[in-house]
Amino acid sequence: MKFMSSLDPKDRKLLLGCVGAALVLAVVAAFLLPNSDSNENRLPSTYLSSRHGALAAYETLVRSGYPVERWERPLAELAPTAGPETVVIFAEPFTRETEDIQAVRQILERGGRVLSTGFWGGYLLPGGASAPPREFNFAACQLEPEGLDALASSGEIWMIPEATWQVGKPTDRVQYSCAGQPAVVEYDWGKGHVVWWASSTPLENGSLARARNLDLLLNSLGPREGKHFYWDESLHGEIRSTWNYAGGPALTMLRIGLVTLAVLVLFSFSRRSGPVRELPPPVRATPVEFVEALGSLYRNAGAATTAVAIAWEQFRRHAVRLCGMRGERMDAAEIAAMLQRRFPGLDEALEADLKACEEAAGADAVHPKKALQLVQLLAAHMEKLKAAARPGAMNAVATTGEVHSISQERAS
Repeated sequence: MKFMSSLDPKDRKLLLGCVGAALVLAVVAAFLLPNSDSNENRLPSTYLSSRHGALAAYETLVRSGYPVERWERPLAELAPTAGPETVVIFAEPFTRETEDIQAVRQILERGGRVLSTGFWGGYLLPGGASAPPREFNFAACQLEPEGLDALASSGEIWMIPEATWQVGKPTDRVQYSCAGQPAVVEYDWGKGHVVWWASSTPLENGSLARARNLDLLLNSLGPREGKHFYWDESLHGEIRSTWNYAGGPALTMLRIGLVTLAVLVLFSFSRRSGPVRELPPPVRATPVEFVEALGSLYRNAGAATTAVAIAWEQFRRHAVRLCGMRGERMDAAEIAAMLQRRFPGLDEALEADLKACEEAAGADAVHPKKALQLVQLLAAHMEKLKAAARPGAMNAVATTGEVHSISQERAS
């Protein structure tokens, strides 16, 4: 059994070739596309379980009973609903949009608390004074406590600073520093409170369990009671909206499918758009040729039983209609008796022939010669029945019956 045997061989080859090419492309893409959850990805996202991801910190907050959720929609939707119970975490955000900066300002002015990390995290804050570090240090640094607030008493903290803070405002309080450069800063803004880290190292999967990094995170977030925590994912390169749910791999496959379909349509059209001429009119077959073709069809299909069944059904319907018994289901014996009463001059072998045809029509297999003999018998009986049903023949039969009845009366 061939695959999709109803297709033209050329179309089948084209379809199989396209399916094979799609499978090869899928395998190649699976091997060549970069893994977004590898240790090379330095994005502290709550969806990543790699070294620099933040999945462990997020799961820790959830299991500790913190009412925390990921925020993937625009910040402008969060700002109007913010209040003193709102705490937002910006782990290495990246944005220069004025709308995002205004949204963060509005959250703080409404009494919210914000934890932001990295250079762009300081740029996002109102009154922020983040700057590139004076010297790059790619090794982890044990921070030195400098402040007098509770945040500075978190304990031993390790961090790889990626920025520094330009100290100069009396409201800015440096709580930890690395080699004399501010690494953890907090200050008040409006009714809200800001905590800034030089990098997100303490909350990353690979560093969360080191020393007292988890305590720094919890102290930066403040008390849990009566608060609602939002871990922002909207500023990690993708802002979720209603249309995002139609994106992803499904949208990619749809685009590839549409392009492939367009190529197939163009290819199939070009393959069939050559010179076209009208086909010659079909030659009508003679009745003998039609009979021979029909016979060969039944012979190749082994449908001798079908031929007998068709002939038997035509004879049965004609006989029932002549006798005025339309819609009645009658067997061969009943039809023969009915015809003998209606047309006494019919062949006496009618009942036996009809029973043989009925049995052959319901059999699984009949020899072709036997089927031909039965069909010929039915045809002969059909001709006799038509002749007996003519008006003149009916009068003759009636007269013969009357004479026969008168002679019987005289004899009696």
